[in-house]
Amino acid sequence: MAGVLDRIRRANRPPFHALTPVEARRLYLSGAEVLDLPRQPLPRVEDLRLPAGDGSTCAARLYAPRARAPDDAPLPVLLYFHGGGFVVGGLETHDSLCRQLAWRSGGAVVSLDYRLAPEHRFPAAWDDAWLAVQTLHAQGLQRWGLDAARIAIGGDSAGGTLAAATALRARDQGLRLALQVLITPGMGNRRETGSRRLFAHGFLIESATIEWFFDHAIDPEQRGDWRFAPLEAEEVAGLAPTLLVLAECDPVVDDGLAWGDRLRMAGVPTDLEVARGVTHDFIKMGRALPEAIHALDRIAVGLREAWSSTDLGPAWR
Repeated sequence: MAGVLDRIRRANRPPFHALTPVEARRLYLSGAEVLDLPRQPLPRVEDLRLPAGDGSTCAARLYAPRARAPDDAPLPVLLYFHGGGFVVGGLETHDSLCRQLAWRSGGAVVSLDYRLAPEHRFPAAWDDAWLAVQTLHAQGLQRWGLDAARIAIGGDSAGGTLAAATALRARDQGLRLALQVLITPGMGNRRETGSRRLFAHGFLIESATIEWFFDHAIDPEQRGDWRFAPLEAEEVAGLAPTLLVLAECDPVVDDGLAWGDRLRMAGVPTDLEVARGVTHDFIKMGRALPEAIHALDRIAVGLREAWSSTDLGPAWR
């Protein structure tokens, strides 16, 4: 990890907070898969359109480990929300990661290109995420051969925030999820945690960049909203089983640990994996870090176990 950080420093790339959102998106796209695993060939990769919260549609992409045939059993599915601070990122920046998750888990992955800030500020991305879950539940089987009784949700970084908030909303609306996979998620609105101070500079994502993301995504008076900061939710009991994948050297790791503690205290089945010695976004560094490979395999196991559970069906009747 230290070697990766050294190479990044020598590349002398400007930090996101020194750029405009458009410039930052261009920069992130250019380097998003440099350290990621090669794009795994899959027999089915399909571009979709899913409804957005403003009445328009969002692009999405379906990845499946087998081609669709009329007599096939429906595939379980992971609805995935990409990271990028709600400002950068998209289908292309997370294409390799989603291919790996589909290939390793044996299920389908649907990646959502939700609306980005500052053009679409809070709660636009959250509304898009919720509509995507509803659409997969209502139409997934008929349109795409996906099993509505075996929907998992997940995401990395800001996408993990969206997944956690969507899981809370799903619980409140009686829509049952098989699993939520939260990879290095942002879960709170606190600036003064131990990890925010300890890893504020020199550990890939700068504290100033986090504030830049927040400033573009949401107004200060809204930051106590549980959708933006799930740690502010009043009650977490009854949430979907959770797999938390955290990075030890990450400014937001303390919030992830706090979320895991809250879930466990509320009786939510929770698996917590802390990848030692690595930073935020490590999951996309499989060319350089064996910890990324281990995390991908752990997520695949978690998905397979959740999808193979026999107690999902009756709750959907």
